[in-house]
Amino acid sequence: MVEEFTREPCPWRIVDDCGGAFTMGAIGGGVFQSVKGFRNAPVIGGSFAVWGALFSTIDCSLVRLRGKEDAWNLITSGALSSAVLAARSGPLAMVGSAVVGGILLALIEGVGILLTRYTAPQFKNPVGPSPEDPGQLPPKDASQ
Repeated sequence: MVEEFTREPCPWRIVDDCGGAFTMGAIGGGVFQSVKGFRNAPVIGGSFAVWGALFSTIDCSLVRLRGKEDAWNLITSGALSSAVLAARSGPLAMVGSAVVGGILLALIEGVGILLTRYTAPQFKNPVGPSPEDPGQLPPKDASQ
């Protein structure tokens, strides 16, 4: 389980994620759609902001309900956010969007966990004192 200590507490996390999603959508939408996108960038940013705010609200609710913060909260948040945003299209679209959102977040979390496990051994503490630290070496014998 990967613990993330740099995240804001839940009420502020929602605002932070909403603003970050708006910025990402506005810049990405502007770049992706080039000339036409500069005009549509605020609209795309707003769509991303709604998704980010909804995702973070559901994530914070699940953290509060379950009492722990893990990958299952994020996967469930992705599925529920996708379902809620597809609610106007009917129940079948909600189920389809929930499945796609859940699978997408599961893939993202799975890759994150794999990368963490793959890179973790390089950050382990060495066993015993470090030979580069002269303070850890035994004292030299004066007769030598």
